Amino acid sequence: MQGSSDNKFSPSTIMTEKCEDPGKRPTPLLEFQNITVYRNDRKVLNSVSVTMCEGECIAILGPNGSGKSSFVKTITREYYPVLEDSKLVFRIQGKEVWDIFDLRSLFGIVSNDLQSTFARDLEGREVILSGFFSSLGLYNRCVTPLMERRADEILEFLEIGHLGNRRMTEMSSGEARKFLIGRALIHKPKVLILDEPTNSLDMHALHHFHKTLRKIAQSGTGIILVTHTLQDIIPEITRVILVKDGRFVLDGQKEDVLTDKKMGELFSIPATIRRECGYYYTVGD
Repeated sequence: MQGSSDNKFSPSTIMTEKCEDPGKRPTPLLEFQNITVYRNDRKVLNSVSVTMCEGECIAILGPNGSGKSSFVKTITREYYPVLEDSKLVFRIQGKEVWDIFDLRSLFGIVSNDLQSTFARDLEGREVILSGFFSSLGLYNRCVTPLMERRADEILEFLEIGHLGNRRMTEMSSGEARKFLIGRALIHKPKVLILDEPTNSLDMHALHHFHKTLRKIAQSGTGIILVTHTLQDIIPEITRVILVKDGRFVLDGQKEDVLTDKKMGELFSIPATIRRECGYYYTVGD
């Protein structure tokens, strides 16, 4: 991959994480090579290559407009790559062709767009159960006792049972976000994908969100956290991918990636990185 002319990252710093030998471990969960995506004649992903394994906790970090959300929509098959390179690889669990509904068993998605969609007169428990049907509520849906038990498990796991009968319109942003996480977890996905999940959260809600996310990671569910905020990266995330101008410019272990120099180059500011209790913070001059 070659950087754009104004990109200060050297191509020699780019690293793509690989799973161990396929004979020793299962097929990679996600395998992209030379993925380029256009939206309205604009290149939003530029020759992206990445491999992700089941159970990994990864942060996708970059400025607004860098291509992070486009990458998520490519994973979920909302966007499709163009064939600009004969070496294009676009596989999920070794398969190139998927029914989009089958992807629900692999990926649970939480985004700000989803929260706007669910700002309705729906009870929290109903929102969680609606994940079984990919619907906005349970109108004309047949909810089984097994589904009810699964919803109870999630309410207990996320510690939100006391809010189950509250309407989404009556919840704080942080409370509503937990129910969307519960909805995303209903199918026991391999990976929870969170796209800019802390927008609109105050300090109290952010604290509880981080606790919830850490609990999910510690339970064995993989996480792909898409963010422009360094402090969103919980201690359980060990790998960070930097995105700029539609390219993955650096991919490596968290402590090697989150440095003064690399953060300064990514966000085009002088930056000092501070680490405290497993979290990283940046201060611009």
